[in-house]
Amino acid sequence: MREFQYSRASSVSDAVASGATFIAGGTNLLDLMKHEIMSPGRVVDISRLDLDRIEAEGEGLRIGALVRNSDLAADLRVRRDYPVLSRALLAGASGQLRNMATTGGNLLQRTRCPYFYDTATPCNKRDPGTGCSAIGGVSRMNAVLGVSDACIAAHPSDMAVAMMVLDAVVEVEGPAGTRRIPIGAFYRLPGDTPHIETVLEPGDLITAVLLPAPKPGEHRYRKVRDRASYAFALVSVAAVVRMDGDVIGDAALAFGGLAPMPWRVPAAEAALRGQQPSAALFDRAADLALEGAKPQEGNAFKLPLTRRTLAVTLAEACGLEDMQ
Repeated sequence: MREFQYSRASSVSDAVASGATFIAGGTNLLDLMKHEIMSPGRVVDISRLDLDRIEAEGEGLRIGALVRNSDLAADLRVRRDYPVLSRALLAGASGQLRNMATTGGNLLQRTRCPYFYDTATPCNKRDPGTGCSAIGGVSRMNAVLGVSDACIAAHPSDMAVAMMVLDAVVEVEGPAGTRRIPIGAFYRLPGDTPHIETVLEPGDLITAVLLPAPKPGEHRYRKVRDRASYAFALVSVAAVVRMDGDVIGDAALAFGGLAPMPWRVPAAEAALRGQQPSAALFDRAADLALEGAKPQEGNAFKLPLTRRTLAVTLAEACGLEDMQ
């Protein structure tokens, strides 16, 4: 780890004015600094700012950016009204890491592509313009949707997938003031600039995540991974499904492990609404969700795996135990 200056922010405005790299739980940043993937000259500790509360806001919730993942998953309001979020959080990392990781930091965690962490190999996300070693290389954990010729890295967060299906809004304080950004507009696809991962500007600090009124229906989060704990998703599905009698009244879906950001396909959701649940319907939704996929040899298995994972998740959410 290279030398850097460390200071502690006394307020949000103090942090924003610093122009430094922010640290809170440090569960991702410290690893990146140790591997010299990131080498900030100045780090500002925001962990003691008053951003660690979960509060009612209108019919929804305001989640401070410094709320720990363990506390968010255990909150009674989250477990009751947003269970897909609680389940996603508990599927991520280990108990020790969840005790340190923060809401804002979780949204900003960086890819676990092995080439991003290997400074001896070319990586456009780490070193723009050098190439993408994962294309034609080891790609098991990489993305199949939303990719470009410059990068096929996948976003690793479980929490962000649940936030996407819940239509969360990210509150940001920056030099230009306060902004509220729908999570669907928060992340950027790689294109020719995979090193620019979000719409955040220099000095911007995430201060909260806002959840709208709870979505009625069955909340499900299913994660498929190489081992039962402490592993990133090969494929994950967050689903909120409301049944109206024997037809699907409403459905929201988001996918993890498949794209450079939590992935949502409105066309797949629309195909489910007003329809009786069936294997054929779920397969049609998968067709739409996977439209435009560009798999590599090493991660082509994600396409049939996504179909099966989506079908089981939807069957469970629709109450069709015989289809699971």
